[in-house]
Amino acid sequence: MRAVELVVCTLGALALAFAFPKAGQAWLAPFGAAALFWAWQRLSWKRAFFTGWFAGTIFFIVSYSWFTYTVGGYVGSLAFAVVFIPAVVDALSFGAAALCFRAAQDYAPAWAAPAAGAAAFTVFEWLRSAGVLGVPFAQIGYTQTATPLGIFAAYVGCVGVTFIVMLLGAYLAQALARRRAGALAAAVGILAVSWCLAYALWPARHAPAPHMRVAAVQGNIAQSIKWDPQTLPRSVARYTALTRKLAALHPQLVVWPETVITADLDDEPGNWNLSAATDAQRRELADMIATDRQLSVQFSGLARDLHTTLSVGSLERRFGDEGLKEYNALYTYAPNGTLINVYDKRQLVPFAESLPAPALTSRLPYAALIGRFGHGRVDAVVPAGAMRFAPLICWESAFADLVHAQIRAGAQFLVIPTDDAWFGPTSGTYQHAQIAQMRAIESGEWVIQAASTGISGIIAPTGSWVEHTELDRQAILAGNIGLPPGSLFARIGPYPVVVALLLLYLAIVGPGLCVRILGARSR
Repeated sequence: MRAVELVVCTLGALALAFAFPKAGQAWLAPFGAAALFWAWQRLSWKRAFFTGWFAGTIFFIVSYSWFTYTVGGYVGSLAFAVVFIPAVVDALSFGAAALCFRAAQDYAPAWAAPAAGAAAFTVFEWLRSAGVLGVPFAQIGYTQTATPLGIFAAYVGCVGVTFIVMLLGAYLAQALARRRAGALAAAVGILAVSWCLAYALWPARHAPAPHMRVAAVQGNIAQSIKWDPQTLPRSVARYTALTRKLAALHPQLVVWPETVITADLDDEPGNWNLSAATDAQRRELADMIATDRQLSVQFSGLARDLHTTLSVGSLERRFGDEGLKEYNALYTYAPNGTLINVYDKRQLVPFAESLPAPALTSRLPYAALIGRFGHGRVDAVVPAGAMRFAPLICWESAFADLVHAQIRAGAQFLVIPTDDAWFGPTSGTYQHAQIAQMRAIESGEWVIQAASTGISGIIAPTGSWVEHTELDRQAILAGNIGLPPGSLFARIGPYPVVVALLLLYLAIVGPGLCVRILGARSR
């Protein structure tokens, strides 16, 4: 690798990382992208790939540094590996993007090569963020949530905003390398016209007036004691007391965070295989089931007393093909006290809530500390007042395809119960809150986030916070939401955008590549 390009790539990676919270310097993102493309276009294919991989590793080490906040207390000196291993793997997306950009440099018209490079980067970003093993944080488009470029998310989603940022960077890099700014000026001009049109047609500017009162409760129970059985009574008492303070505000929906009640609120003896249990174990189980049922009755009564829909983050246990499984669940009680829905989290955090390929990975160090939650399988649209909401438990809110599926099922606003105590005061908490803002813009719907230690709040379809809490304090908040103004992206979802970018790359690079191949054969 040449030293100059390696240094420039490193600076570019750091600029992209600092565009995210906590630094939050969103303006750095296009310049960081420009640094990467400037270096890649000066290198051979092989060197571009490895330089991209190196830069990506730097970017993800900084972006994923918050992984160690809670995990470090369990794995000690191996905490660095918790960041380094996923960083090295996800950095392959940078290397692959660099390789595709070099192909565009050789086979595409000079004026179109930057667009191909931006499209390739965006497609690989989507691929590393999707699926069971995907880590959807640190997508470049999120950095622009509070900038003018964020408006484009209502049309092309976060994935499209990533493309726009990388497009600006790629054309800036070309202008610097060739000392001609014609293509850059054209790209900026087209983008400016597109922005004016997008702003004029943006449905969120004409959203119906908010009319439904909703509330979130933040109990601020520390992660270090939350799962201690002795903490459960304290959690119940605190969340119940805070919720009763909302009575005078008459909310139609109250949301508690993820797994704040560490019990199964729908426990039944049939959930357990007691054939090999001792009498002592049977008595212990009977006491636990009685407690679980008592809690469910208590929360049912709380919903009835406040005449509100109450959503409680808790657990569910049930038998499946693999025997008894525990699920990260959201229980919703109607104003009459009836339990109307139990939603099980579908997208689990790999190597935290679930162990992928356990036959192979169960022998890894500290594998016994990894959760074994079951995967929920069903989309949920839950009634609250005169509207219906989509539950998205914590990590799920970072997957645009899950949100789109629930909007298609009829959801009119989004509810995100989350346990961001795992992230503490690190950048992870702020990145997750930023992701919730992006989901609001993409969907054109209101978002209510209830976090165990913060940040909780209500987000308008424009992506702006109407109400929000600070970290590490007990809080209740309430505000009004309205019917969704909707968006183009809410109708099409992320897949057409990703396919369009892939086709764009092939359309730009494919003809030149075919000519080169046919020419080589003719010789």
